Amino acid sequence: MGLELRPTCEHCATPLPPESSEAMICSYECTFCRPCVDEVLLGVCPNCGGNFVIRPIRPAMAWRPGVSLTDDPPGTRIVHKPVDPTEHQAFAARVNQG
Repeated sequence: MGLELRPTCEHCATPLPPESSEAMICSYECTFCRPCVDEVLLGVCPNCGGNFVIRPIRPAMAWRPGVSLTDDPPGTRIVHKPVDPTEHQAFAARVNQG
C-alpha cells in the first residue's frame, strides 16, 4: 500500500500534486507545503507533534509493472485544518523542549 498523496496543504490549501517537491508529510501522512512547515509550523506537525520529511514522488510512468500513478493514483481527500499560528508556536515550543 502506497502513500495517500493528499492533494493540498492542510493549513493553506495550496495544491500539492503528486510531482510536487514542496509537499511535506509526518509519519501519519499529515500533508503541508514546505513554506507552511518552515514558517508557520516550525517543523512540528500540529496533529501529532512529529517532524516532517519531503513526501516522495510517485513515478508517473510504470518503470516496473503495477507501480505508478496509473496503478496507484493519488488521494482525493482534502484535509483543511488551518492552524492558529500563536497557539501552534506554544505547542511547538513544548514539543521541542522534549
